[in-house]
Amino acid sequence: MYYIADENRYTEMPYNKCGKWGLKLPAISLGLWHNFGGVDVFENGRAMCRRAFDLGITHFDLANNYGPPPGSAEENFGKIMKLDLAPYRDELVISTKAGYLMWAGPYGEWGSRKYVLSSLDQSLKRMGLDYVDIFYSHRPDPNTPLQETMMALDQAVRQGKALYAGISNYPAPMAAEASKILKQLGTPCLIHQPKYSMFERWVEDGLLDTLEQEGIGCIPFSPLAQGLLTDRYLNGIPEGSRAAKSWGFLKPEMVGPAIEKVKKLNEIAKKRNQTLAQMALVWLLRDPRITSVLIGASSVEQLNNNVAALKNLKFSNDELTKIESILSGEKVEPTKLPANTVSSEPPKSQSRADFISRVVNVVNIENISNNSIDSSESRNDYFKNVAKRFKGMK
Repeated sequence: MYYIADENRYTEMPYNKCGKWGLKLPAISLGLWHNFGGVDVFENGRAMCRRAFDLGITHFDLANNYGPPPGSAEENFGKIMKLDLAPYRDELVISTKAGYLMWAGPYGEWGSRKYVLSSLDQSLKRMGLDYVDIFYSHRPDPNTPLQETMMALDQAVRQGKALYAGISNYPAPMAAEASKILKQLGTPCLIHQPKYSMFERWVEDGLLDTLEQEGIGCIPFSPLAQGLLTDRYLNGIPEGSRAAKSWGFLKPEMVGPAIEKVKKLNEIAKKRNQTLAQMALVWLLRDPRITSVLIGASSVEQLNNNVAALKNLKFSNDELTKIESILSGEKVEPTKLPANTVSSEPPKSQSRADFISRVVNVVNIENISNNSIDSSESRNDYFKNVAKRFKGMK
């Protein structure tokens, strides 16, 4: 059946600017890391992409190695574009990345210009696209000068194969240096994609501050900690879940130690009339430095439930304090974080002229002024070691 997008797709979804730049992303974006590969059911992935667009999700995020097997998620997304989404290409923000192992030999991973640009050409071919909207360096390369990797991103933009450049998994000092290089090249860094959730908060130790200072957007991946921050594992590991799959990143031994925190967080979510997953998503979005959260989904139903999180974006200080106590395992003082974030966008029922007029009045009234990592080394240790090389940079 021929796909026609929902004509009301833009009425409910909020859209946020990437840092200081003009490009806006939906508050929730769809990542194709899992469930869109060659081992998965194509029609299920196709249904999720169509439903996502109908819900106002305009951003679809990929990488060269997404699958499994690597490359198959891009191939499947290319088929979905051809079958359904091609007429809406100018309404979509499609991203891909290069950095992890894709082919044999010395040029098949990391951050050399040869690998990065070759990978982009392959990605465009797999997806049947002339360009991607955002092209990322997927991870820092400790053995390649940062300037070389950033020059490759700049070249991709200048060749018209990408509209914007982004980085992913870069620690704060390295992100600052990458931003500096890209500015000098004339292709500023648009956005950073780090791993960030209630259970993984390394970005709070300087990265978010750096992104704010540089005017760079932030789109966290794994906001639900690979599914741990859902109600799926409250009573064990269900068949078909990520932890039950042999090729997933969430292992059974990772589930047990987190369950007590998950149960306590779930109780707070219930009182908010949300699922745990919904609360975990909007907990990230409470920070105005977060442009969008990148969700994965295994079904249309799950996608619908995640997007429904946007119906309640507000947190009380009491809720935030209780959440922080659970996550830290310690009693904490009432949080100083603002209970709610304030949108910079006009309400749906308000014209832009009215919105600007209202802002001016407020300003007057309140007088406001302006894959090759050593197996003995954990992911966190790896990035800490990379960061040490950039310690002390200005």
